[in-house]
Amino acid sequence: MRLFPAETYKKRREQLLSQLNGGVYLIMGNNESPMNCKDNTYRFRQDSNFLYFFGLNIPNVAATLDASTGNVTLYGNDFSVVDVIWMGQQATMKELGAQVGVENTKPFSALATDLKNDVNYLPPYRHDRVIFLADILKKSTTEISSEFSVPLIEAVVKLRSVKDDLEIAEMTEAVNISRELHINAMQIVASGKKEYEIVAEIYATAKRSNCYLAYPAICTVNGQTLHNHYHGNTLQESDLFLNDSGAENDMCYSGDITRTIPVSKRFSNQQKDIYNLVLKMEEDCIADLKPGLLNRDSHLAANRIMLNGLKEQGLVKGDVDTMVELGVGGLFMPHGLGHMIGLDVHDMEDLGEKYVGYREGLERSTQLGLKSLRLAKELEEGFVITVEPGIYFIPELIKKWRAEKMFTDFINYEKLENYYDFGGIRIEDDVLITAEGSQVLGKRIPKTTEEIEGLHC
Repeated sequence: MRLFPAETYKKRREQLLSQLNGGVYLIMGNNESPMNCKDNTYRFRQDSNFLYFFGLNIPNVAATLDASTGNVTLYGNDFSVVDVIWMGQQATMKELGAQVGVENTKPFSALATDLKNDVNYLPPYRHDRVIFLADILKKSTTEISSEFSVPLIEAVVKLRSVKDDLEIAEMTEAVNISRELHINAMQIVASGKKEYEIVAEIYATAKRSNCYLAYPAICTVNGQTLHNHYHGNTLQESDLFLNDSGAENDMCYSGDITRTIPVSKRFSNQQKDIYNLVLKMEEDCIADLKPGLLNRDSHLAANRIMLNGLKEQGLVKGDVDTMVELGVGGLFMPHGLGHMIGLDVHDMEDLGEKYVGYREGLERSTQLGLKSLRLAKELEEGFVITVEPGIYFIPELIKKWRAEKMFTDFINYEKLENYYDFGGIRIEDDVLITAEGSQVLGKRIPKTTEEIEGLHC
C-alpha cells in the first residue's frame, strides 16, 4: 500500500480541525460489499474522504477527530491467526496508524461506545453506513441521511478542492496512463470489431500499469448517448467511435479523458466539420481558464462557439447571443462543460454539488445542458477540472423539440434530419488551474484530425 508521508496526512487533519469550532467529527471508511455471497466481494474501494485524511485503503476502519482537544483516534481490528492463514501476515493497527501519523488506535467495536449523538459526520452514501450510524446513534435512517454536518462538508471541500504538488503528480500519472488507454484503443479500432474488444484492451492497459478504471468505460459507436455502458455493437466503416475512459492509479487518483475517432481511419467532411468545431470549443475554453473565472461563463462560452459554428454550417440561424440566453444549445450539448476531478472522477460528488460546484448566490439553472453543469463557481489556483465539450445529434430529442415547436425561429430541423445517424463527438482533457492560467495535465493525447488520422498511416 503506497502512501504519502505521514506528515502530509497530519497536516491535512490539522488544517481540517483549524476550520471547525469544537465537537467530534467522524470520518468513515468503507466496508467490503458482497457480490453474491459474503466472501465473494466487489473490488474494494476506500471512501475518498478517508483516503484524503488517513490514506489507508483497507476496509472496516473509521476515525474521529476532536476539534476541542485535537485528539485523533483510528478505529480498526488487528487480524487474527485465522485471518493470516487466508490473507498472509498483515500490519497491526498501531503500525498502520504510525504510517499515517496517528498514535491512538482502538478496536472497531469501541467506535459504538465512543460516539455520542452530537457527533458530526459527512453524508453517508452507502446503505450499510446509514444503517450502522442509525444503530449506534439510535436514530432513524431518515434522520441519519439528513442530519450530516454542513460545516464539516464545507471544510472538507475547501481542502480537497485545491490540489498540492503531491496530488498533482499522482493525477499527472493517472492522466498519462489514461493516455495509453486511449492510444492503444485508437490503434485497434476497425470495422467489424465489437465494442467490447476495444474495452478489453482498455482494461488490459490499465492493469499493466497496476491500475483500475476510474469509472466504467464509455466506449461506443452511439456517442449521442452520453453515458452508454453497452459494449455489444459491431463497429461499421461509417461510424464515429467515442471513448470516454480514465485510469485510477494505485493512490486512487483519477484520469478522465475522452476522444472520438472515425472507424474508417479518415473523417468524412461532415464528421470533420463537427469535430473541428468541438475541438475549437475545447481549446478556446482551456485557453481562457484562470483563477476567478466563473466556470459557468466558460460553459456559456463553449455554447457560444458551438452555436456560431453550427450557424455557419446552416443547422441554426438567428442571433447567437439570444440563442445562448434561451438555451438553444442544450439540444446539441445537453451536459455541463466539466467538473472537479481528483480522488473521485467527479470529485467530492458524495458531499453534494451544492457545496462543491456552487456557492451562495449562484443558483443552478433549469436549462437543458446548463442545469447539468457540476462546477459553476469561480475557479481557484490548484483546482483540477475537466473540460469536455461535445456536440450530439440525438434523434429522439430533436424530434421531441420539433414536435413541441421549440425554438423554430433558430433551429433548422429539416437539415438536422441529415444528422440522425451521426452519433456524437466529445473531446475531454484534465486541466490544472495555475496562478496565471491553466495547464493540461500529462503528455499530449492525439486530438486534432491530423494527429488522429496519422496514427493509422
